Amino acid sequence: MGHEGLLEIADDCLVLGHRLSEWCGHAPMLEEDLALPNLALDLIGVARGLYERAGAIEGAGRGEDDLAYFRGEREFRNCLLVERPNGDFAQTMLRQLYFSAFMEPFWRAAAGSSDEVVRGLAGKAAKEVAYHIRHAGEWVIRLGDGTEESAARMARAVAALHRYTGELFESSPAAQAAEAAGMLPPRAEMRAEWDQVIGTVFAEAGLTMPQGVFMHSGGRAGLHGEDLGHMLAEMQSVARAHPGAVW
Repeated sequence: MGHEGLLEIADDCLVLGHRLSEWCGHAPMLEEDLALPNLALDLIGVARGLYERAGAIEGAGRGEDDLAYFRGEREFRNCLLVERPNGDFAQTMLRQLYFSAFMEPFWRAAAGSSDEVVRGLAGKAAKEVAYHIRHAGEWVIRLGDGTEESAARMARAVAALHRYTGELFESSPAAQAAEAAGMLPPRAEMRAEWDQVIGTVFAEAGLTMPQGVFMHSGGRAGLHGEDLGHMLAEMQSVARAHPGAVW
């Protein structure tokens, strides 16, 4: 069952990576038109490694393409946060900050994994995600502490997205199995550092951390919003139209 815990994190990275790739050619400035696809490539690269390892542990002959392109919406186990639509640039940057601030301590802890492949992926991913935090954090501060319009947009992003952050720290039965095997670190242990990073950025951005918000969950059980289905239909279209094709 440990491979299913790996699939959850792989799905997180693939779905968020694809969301970021949707900005290619549409970002508000040329620098971001280059930066966002690079962040996406970091995430998708990690997803590939996790899919390959999960498939090998599963032993059913499924590789990265099978797991990425030939599973349906209910089979995906990503958290709800990463599948949220891009919205405006404020929402995209806040979503990235929320996720990255969780994954950076997660990958640092995973450097002590009992699984050799996970250890190797963790060392590279931790460095990449540390940059993602800086990049997204700078934008959250710039927009939150910017004009009246940018501050209002960032405040709306907080109101829209904060309700999805609680699921980051929940360990599903699949995650618990991977944690018990020493393959992945317990997700709840990332909470204190996440709170510190988000609190620091919010203080500089002039944002208020929401309190008493009902937290949405269900992604780990395959219960997703319709937005994921639309995204997967586009992402998987070529592979499903030409199954087995190579080039």
